[in-house]
Amino acid sequence: MDILCVPHAKLGYTIVALLADKSSVISEIFPYYSKIKHEAMCSFRPYSCPYAGSECSVTGDIPYLVNHLRDDHKVDMHSGCTFNHRYVKSNPREVENATWMLTVFHCFGQYFCLHFEAFQLGMAPVYMAFLRFMGDENEARNYSYSLEVGANGRKMVWEGTPRSVRDSHRKVRDSHDGLLIQRNMALFFSGGDRKELKLRITGRIWKETQTPDGTCVPVLCS
Repeated sequence: MDILCVPHAKLGYTIVALLADKSSVISEIFPYYSKIKHEAMCSFRPYSCPYAGSECSVTGDIPYLVNHLRDDHKVDMHSGCTFNHRYVKSNPREVENATWMLTVFHCFGQYFCLHFEAFQLGMAPVYMAFLRFMGDENEARNYSYSLEVGANGRKMVWEGTPRSVRDSHRKVRDSHDGLLIQRNMALFFSGGDRKELKLRITGRIWKETQTPDGTCVPVLCS
């Protein structure tokens, strides 16, 4: 006669889902077979390193990743919600795919990553700048940002909501969710003989707050 140990049988099919970063515990009990799926979708799961210059397998919470970016990747760290960044390349026509050094901004008590990349859009070479929020998607919706580039009486402006670092930089880039500049326009904005990229991108980050009468007012960090 087969004897079934009920407690052991239950343990074999259910498990409490502990988070990989061990900083939090989900108190619900999930079927064991759904553990991997839950860990992949859980809003409390660790974040992946947002560095785009090379594939980095480091994961952790936001404070840990900020220190990792500063100490290991040596990224530029800035405080404030406005910025003025310059991107230079001596032979831009020889660049088909390139990623410039990530820049991290600290404002409103949060961290934001500024990306700038060159890639092919179909047959056309383009540059793209975009911002990612170091936090989840719901928090990211509390903020807005703008990017602007211009010269010689012309100007391009992008305004939107930063994407969460839950979305990889490649996913954001491939969705064209940012300031997209064709190479000819980028060289036009660079001035000179248009043989060297000297692109100056300015931007700002803000959050909106509601006044007593229900009006949304943009607020910059102090």
